[in-house]
Amino acid sequence: MLKIGCHLSVSKGFYEMGKQAVSINANTIQFFTRNPRGGSAKEIDEEDVRKFKELAKENKIEVLLAHAPYTLNACAATENIRNFAKNTMEDDLKRMEYFPGNYYNFHPGSHVGQGVDIGINYIVEMLNEIIKPEQHTKILLETMAGKGSEIGRNFEEIKEIMDRVELKEHIGVCLDTCHIFDGGYDIVNKLDEVIDEFDKIIGLKNLYAIHLNDSMNTLESHKDRHAKIGEGKIGIEAITRIINHPKLRNLPFFLETPNELEGYGKEIALLRSKYEE
Repeated sequence: MLKIGCHLSVSKGFYEMGKQAVSINANTIQFFTRNPRGGSAKEIDEEDVRKFKELAKENKIEVLLAHAPYTLNACAATENIRNFAKNTMEDDLKRMEYFPGNYYNFHPGSHVGQGVDIGINYIVEMLNEIIKPEQHTKILLETMAGKGSEIGRNFEEIKEIMDRVELKEHIGVCLDTCHIFDGGYDIVNKLDEVIDEFDKIIGLKNLYAIHLNDSMNTLESHKDRHAKIGEGKIGIEAITRIINHPKLRNLPFFLETPNELEGYGKEIALLRSKYEE
């Protein structure tokens, strides 16, 4: 069965978020741990968590992907910004212990003129400080489009971070289709080659989730503008090949397209119709 879901809001609680997922036939969910622009997180309501888990079990919602706020920059030039990223991620990982066995995704960050090497040093330093042997959440580095001074613009940068993380069993990758296409990986015409390159550099065993997004921009544009499925430069035919590829088809897919709930429901229905059971 296709594991497909979208980004939903947890502002009204996990149970309400779960009901939204059920209403659009989603069996995976991505959510922000707090306001996507940062700030404090709501207290966890244990009864809400219990009701959500019961709903998820009944409706076979199997995978949760928590997304760090966009404001996190683990490799910023300013120390207080780096500390904010560290403290927020540390708190998020404690909260994710209510949902053991799931994933926490974050953008590696932007080195803002310091250079890639210094940026990666800061990211690795933070991860080695916050990752604990006893945690039950896999931290996923997201592949980026390469706009500005983003770290993670290619597979090699992601690999360098992973190689230097001490507790490697707690780290993995989330591949974003829009980002890598905008970053120069031709998943429209050379999907097999891109997958092979990922496997050679990072290893498919380290790929745990896919952000399934079309792109408003052309190959190697380094723009990072998501489009609705089938309405961008990647297109429905290429996206159909992605969800059915034997090396990808069993992974959870998360939509981050510019949609409201109804639009996500239509995209999920479309993708289910294209999936080869």
